[in-house]
Amino acid sequence: MKARWLLFLVLFLVVWGGAQNGPTIADLGYKPVPDWPRLPAGWNFGETSGIALDSRGHVYVFNRGPHPLIEFDADGAFIRSLGEGMFVRTHGIRLDRSDNIWVVDVDGHFVVKMNPQGRAIMVLGRKGQAAADQVSFNRPTDVAFGANGDIYVSDGYVNSRVVKFSKEGKFLLEWGKKGAGEGEFNLVHAVAVDARGRVYVGDRENRRLQVFDANGKFLAQWKQAGSPWGLEITPDQRLYVADGYANRVLLLNLDGQILGSLGSPGKMPGQFAFVHSLAVSKGGDLYTAEILNWRPQKFVKR
Repeated sequence: MKARWLLFLVLFLVVWGGAQNGPTIADLGYKPVPDWPRLPAGWNFGETSGIALDSRGHVYVFNRGPHPLIEFDADGAFIRSLGEGMFVRTHGIRLDRSDNIWVVDVDGHFVVKMNPQGRAIMVLGRKGQAAADQVSFNRPTDVAFGANGDIYVSDGYVNSRVVKFSKEGKFLLEWGKKGAGEGEFNLVHAVAVDARGRVYVGDRENRRLQVFDANGKFLAQWKQAGSPWGLEITPDQRLYVADGYANRVLLLNLDGQILGSLGSPGKMPGQFAFVHSLAVSKGGDLYTAEILNWRPQKFVKR
């Protein structure tokens, strides 16, 4: 009898412990690349808020240092810097299919589209003007694009909405308000669009992803991916999530199933401190940007 109760106790502790710790998540199998990238002598990044790739695999690092937008090749060699004196506080960055550079200034309240040469060719919002109308933002965070060129802006720290524009920059619609219900947000921090036109929104302080159709109709919410600070959907339609509070990167399929994870809290290579943004190359290399560690990192498969 005593042995039976002992066996029961052991089995209970194993099951209870597994329930407390949650299911084991597979490791994504990446390793960090040492000494990547290479800055010019005397240069440093500030808080590193965004990272994105162009069609050549060049890497654009958006940061809060004196050189806010820096381009490197895939091996980490410095190419050029852009945008000195242009921004108030850097946040999100994306490149579109034509290699135009889209950057989001969270405290400047604007989104600017630059051509590949770095010249501003479209501005959404007004620098220094915070509002909640059709031409203004209040602390926007990210930008994404539909297959037809439609523009989605996550707006953001104050306005708790997603704003949709045509590819010409014409206001089309908006959705969202402050709250925790379906279609409501508590800090709209990231946005991405899949090949079917579904819009994925990082609802940071509600610690969930919400999924909508192209016109803002609520479809689903996923709470298993932690606090989504950054989102990236790859051409093979897999979703990478920068889980900023847990300091990890998660890989999900577009049904919300977690396929793997990378990273842990810390200061060493391969660890994160407020991982804020990510990008994935055509070959599967992973790039991240961190706020507290003031750095981008590159990861390759082991």
